[in-house]
Amino acid sequence: QVGLVESGGGLVQAGGSLRLSCASSGLTFSNYALAWFRRAPGKEQEFVAGISRGARNKDFTASVKGRSTISRDNAKGTVYLQIDSLKPEDTAVYYCAARSTSDGEFSRKDNTYNYWGQGTQVTVSS
Repeated sequence: QVGLVESGGGLVQAGGSLRLSCASSGLTFSNYALAWFRRAPGKEQEFVAGISRGARNKDFTASVKGRSTISRDNAKGTVYLQIDSLKPEDTAVYYCAARSTSDGEFSRKDNTYNYWGQGTQVTVSS
């Protein structure tokens, strides 16, 4: 059975950093492109960051670009998202997602992903 489990969320003060992890099970991790999405209270789910199957391509939403890093460790079957200089508007539930496509690329469209984690809450206090 395929599973994605996020961890690393929590309460942090503005200006701080968090490193989120998403551990997989039951899938050939290296075959999947990965992404992080988030859903803030009262808002639609949005793409945060993506990394291609071979880690060659990465991208971020504009609001976190320049202060975020996405990486993957295929040996551990885990994808990471670090966000620095956190802002109150980063408060959201963060989800990781995996998809398998012929080109190995991620997408900003959440309906193109095969598997999702249960989410981890990130709360940034001002």
